[in-house]
Amino acid sequence: MRLTWYGWVGLGIVVAAEILLFAGQPFVARWFTPIVWTGYILFADALALRLRGESLIHDRPREMVMLVWISIGCWLLFEAYNLRLRNWYYVNVPENAVARNLAYGWSFATIMPGMFETADVLEGLGLLGRVRVEGAPLSPTLLAASVVVGFAFVTLPPLLPFKIAHYTFGFVWIGFILLLEPINMRLGVDSPLAHWAGGKPGHALRLLASGFIAGLLWEFWNFWASAGWRYVLPWPLDFGPHYFRMPVLGLLGFPPFAWESWAMFQFLKGALRGDVLWEG
Repeated sequence: MRLTWYGWVGLGIVVAAEILLFAGQPFVARWFTPIVWTGYILFADALALRLRGESLIHDRPREMVMLVWISIGCWLLFEAYNLRLRNWYYVNVPENAVARNLAYGWSFATIMPGMFETADVLEGLGLLGRVRVEGAPLSPTLLAASVVVGFAFVTLPPLLPFKIAHYTFGFVWIGFILLLEPINMRLGVDSPLAHWAGGKPGHALRLLASGFIAGLLWEFWNFWASAGWRYVLPWPLDFGPHYFRMPVLGLLGFPPFAWESWAMFQFLKGALRGDVLWEG
């Protein structure tokens, strides 16, 4: 397959990281997550370019830089939630504060790009693009109710007693979809919900699928790395079979996470560019 040069570099990074990890190279074992995801993003972007004729890095590098910073900022927001909800923690991160913050920042920078590049590859493969449903315009009342419920979902969990809050991360995981998608529709920025209401659910379905694929890769690669995250999930999420360290039920969080990440990115991208205007 013909790929642009950085696609082969990315694939080489993934392969080399895997080899060095299993060879016991300590630096790669500790920094494995950001290294392997950087390689994956480069490869996925080149593959998307080959399949679609355009890609983020190749055609919209400034947007890619914006995406990297938004990815860091949005994940720091989820880290703030986790201070109260306590659903995960990190192990074997660098002791030096500068190195530790670099590791966190580099890792967080790959989260949104990893999912969105995966969605672009799925689109390039023609998956879910022809799916059609009956269009159903969303009433202003329904959209307003969605914003209210979404606002409640993203504000109430950290205010609850810990014994209850510990169970509520799922509300945060879908709350930003409910909160931001109606706003994005009103602002006129890209909204998977708007496409779905118009009878074309492919955009949303690809995002959900990309979140699931990214989740499988996150958990697979995290299992082997010496530095990574561990879960403290309440019953019943921690009950039953696991996919590496993630309870199988917990995998259900990755698809909506991709959609909410897209909603957050589109909202913030429009706000930072100043090109989202209210009409009427």
